[in-house]
Amino acid sequence: MAVVKPFRGLRPPVSIVSDLACLPYDVMNTEEARLMAEGKDCSLLHITRSEIDLPHETDVHSEAVYEKSVSNFALWRKKGWLVQDEQPHFYIYAQTMKGRTQFGIVGCASVDDYLNGVIRKHELTRPDKEQDRMVHVRVNNANIEPVFFAYPAVKQIDEIVESITTSEKPEYDFTADDGFGHKFWVVRDRETNLRIEKLFAEKVPFTYVADGHHRTAAAALVGKEKRENNPRHNGNEEYNYFMAVHFPDNHLRILDYNRTVKDLNGLSEQEFLARLEQGFVIKEKGTRIYRPRKLHNLSMYLGGKWYGLTARPETYDDNDPIGALDVTILTNQVLMPILDIQDLRRSKRIDFVGGIRGLGELVKRVDSGEMKVAFALYPVSMKQLITIADSGNIMPPKTTWFEPKLRSGLVIHLLG
Repeated sequence: MAVVKPFRGLRPPVSIVSDLACLPYDVMNTEEARLMAEGKDCSLLHITRSEIDLPHETDVHSEAVYEKSVSNFALWRKKGWLVQDEQPHFYIYAQTMKGRTQFGIVGCASVDDYLNGVIRKHELTRPDKEQDRMVHVRVNNANIEPVFFAYPAVKQIDEIVESITTSEKPEYDFTADDGFGHKFWVVRDRETNLRIEKLFAEKVPFTYVADGHHRTAAAALVGKEKRENNPRHNGNEEYNYFMAVHFPDNHLRILDYNRTVKDLNGLSEQEFLARLEQGFVIKEKGTRIYRPRKLHNLSMYLGGKWYGLTARPETYDDNDPIGALDVTILTNQVLMPILDIQDLRRSKRIDFVGGIRGLGELVKRVDSGEMKVAFALYPVSMKQLITIADSGNIMPPKTTWFEPKLRSGLVIHLLG
């Protein structure tokens, strides 16, 4: 069963929280981070993307960047921009996007749970990105940013969350620059904290990494490293745990994650369409944006027109958790055999567009000449994600897009 514990969070004062809180480090590049932090001296980006305080030519993985992160983190605490709670708490974090709200519990997950498979994964991690975040956790001795977990919904936990969020005023309540709302409650009652911890231990067999696989791996591996280097390790140290926001699975909605490709591998548009007919029933949809309506129905934008692509039954197996995914069908029927894109993780001919950008972004990239063809996919469901994680399988790269993203800086977990 899952271990989820309260902790003594390091948090900003209410007066600066909207300026300090920021998007996760990995959804932006350095120049975007500089713009986001402009006019916000206390932005957490000075800690999570500390290269923004160094010369433009600075290597983002250089020692100078990590040193700047550490010095800024110390400065933020000295200035009172981050203050640690005196007692361990759970926290409740609500996000609202387009009138829809999801409620998560912020608590510490167990390093052991990650190592023994109680925390389940559905993506591979890249060693270079994993190592970067390990250094960041190690030098700051803290989980600066949370990871995004899901768990099978538990009625009793839902009731606790509803009781607190409907009867108590949130500690933080602000709307971010992107228009998404964020509310945050501190669970102050000791018995309620104990009750939440017990319910996870009794009712939640597994938790699932929804978003933030690299941050999760880095946090768990630094914890493992610290215990191996501590001759007096007893299992109660704070480094045995890392910070995660746990959302009930029925609160979450996965957005589509789409693909654009630079060329047709030497084929004309007509030749390409003819090749596609081997795996799909094709219907021309005109110039208006066409969004897939169900599984195994894809849409394609090519030459100023949208097409509906319905996968032929022999191209997939609904009894195979991976084979049933539309990203698998697209890869096996189009990207690899027709367009000769054999390595989706490294190919420079393909790009991935998160659903938050809308299908208009696909039109823009193709019409500009940057890309030749775009494919829109029906979103993966939480049921599919959990089935794949439970079966020990790994999704193809860039399959799920969760929105809204967690704001970093509402609370931080110190490892010692």
